[in-house]
Amino acid sequence: MEPVSFHRYISDLNLHSLPRVVKVSSGVYFQGSVYELSGNECCLSTGDLMKIIDVQLQEVICENAKSGHAFVLPPDFKGYFQPSSESPHQRKPSILTSPFSKGKVLGSQEKKNFTLWDVLQSSTMRHKRLKCDEISKDDFQLYPVYKVKVIMHFRKDVVTIDSALDIEVMDVTEEFQHIQFIKPLMLSEVLAMNGVLPVEAEILGEPENPSVFQSKWIPHLHKGQRLHIHSKASSWKILASAPKGKTQTCYFLISSNYEGCFRRCPRRFSTTSELALSLATTKQMHVVVTKDHESTEGEFPLFSVGDRLEVLRLVKASDLSAVDLLVCDRDNGDEDKEQIQIPLFLEAGFVEDIRDSRKYTLSEVVEYLHLPCEVKVIASDHNTYPLGCVSFLTLEAQITEPFLTVSLAENPNLTFELPPEWLDIPLFFTEGSAKPTPLTRPPTVEELSEAFYYQLLKKLPSNVPAPPRPPKKKNSTHNSLQRPNKGQKAAESSKHYLPSSKVSSVSPQSAELFFPRSKQKSADHDTWNNSNPYTIEYGHQRFQEVTKNPSKNTTGTAFCDNSDHDYEEINEEMNVTIHKMQNATI
Repeated sequence: MEPVSFHRYISDLNLHSLPRVVKVSSGVYFQGSVYELSGNECCLSTGDLMKIIDVQLQEVICENAKSGHAFVLPPDFKGYFQPSSESPHQRKPSILTSPFSKGKVLGSQEKKNFTLWDVLQSSTMRHKRLKCDEISKDDFQLYPVYKVKVIMHFRKDVVTIDSALDIEVMDVTEEFQHIQFIKPLMLSEVLAMNGVLPVEAEILGEPENPSVFQSKWIPHLHKGQRLHIHSKASSWKILASAPKGKTQTCYFLISSNYEGCFRRCPRRFSTTSELALSLATTKQMHVVVTKDHESTEGEFPLFSVGDRLEVLRLVKASDLSAVDLLVCDRDNGDEDKEQIQIPLFLEAGFVEDIRDSRKYTLSEVVEYLHLPCEVKVIASDHNTYPLGCVSFLTLEAQITEPFLTVSLAENPNLTFELPPEWLDIPLFFTEGSAKPTPLTRPPTVEELSEAFYYQLLKKLPSNVPAPPRPPKKKNSTHNSLQRPNKGQKAAESSKHYLPSSKVSSVSPQSAELFFPRSKQKSADHDTWNNSNPYTIEYGHQRFQEVTKNPSKNTTGTAFCDNSDHDYEEINEEMNVTIHKMQNATI
């Protein structure tokens, strides 16, 4: 077949012969020219093959042969046409055939009036000048326009092009009737296919998001690279970060196949509310106080650096307590523990007391520890270079995103895992056969870019429970107490020890509300220490009332060195003792 215009080929095409394969031979659109239709680009080059699968009439252009004026006739136009002059082809009957006739005999050219469809179905009538009384007395020429659906190499979807495209084509159906057109795929589509793996593929373009990994195999993902796609990876991942130097941070994706081990790292807490949040995710927690806390509220015990606490449970606010309370056991030594209650929202300092020296695999970390958590790398995997210089890791969350195990066709030893949802790549299947199973395992640790790490972290659901709501501020009766003046502080600084026989004794339960608590000094006495330079031992006498206005107390009042401590009225015998000690120092 000789090359013909694409429009003429389509106009004379019989739909019963579809599909047909044509080859672009010449024309305006050649050597990669781009033809755009309704926002879809179709790149045509000389030698390109197209398989025509459908032809549809779009519109008919009617042109006035005298004035050149053109307008569009709808496909359902009801007028009749006649040839503008007599012709010899009318002396002999001629069967009207067209791509739309579907084998039906439409009639003879001996008839005088022709419908629009009659004209379009006859190659003879289609090229004649015609008259139509419903339009005008002038002669007209009809130009039908068709929408042609074709399949092309490297086109994912069926392409619809205009028959008026100014190219020439040749029919090569007999030569290429069994051709398989290459259909491009995305790596994410391959992941969803069943029964196609293993397969060999060739990359058609650059990855959609190349800045995911900072790995040595990333530069190999370029156009023309052939890959062996082996199988779906069965491993899950852990998102992690680690400090690098003083100012930098590294970000990793650790596979469940990682063979290294970890130990737990102690957590640090700056408020009692953080303790409560951590208690919700662990069964047992021990902490050591790292910062003194001196409460202005006498109803709660104080704790100082070195105190050891076991956090037991959280008690919600009730009629008996206006705030939420943490119930803790305080270790006083010699296996002696005392249960205390600490309010939430106190700014303090705690560090977790790790009593577990166990080595955890990555699977055991997920099973027994709550993510996110900090761990120490104690035995690194021999095939995990990125973690070679890392001591501590923050394990953020478990990732169950599907991966594909892939290797390079030119270098099967370079094996890695690709996440199609993060790193999608256009490709097509080739006729080569993929290797059955890679001989080398993929890297168990991949380094991520900082931008993608935070992008991924933002999408992950948070495992941290919502913090408790702070209580409403209430005026405490202790806030109305006046602080001691400088003279009173000087008097108190001269006292170093008060004998227990001279001290008004109170029950430990009551005294705990007003005096700072410390470690026990004796098994026979309940002893409290605060930041004062003296110690007070308590017996079993009744607790005294709080002085309403200590500055007006004429009988004498003992104050703690710390002005934030509460005050207690002391009996007459105590006042005499204090007076004697003051005179002795003068």
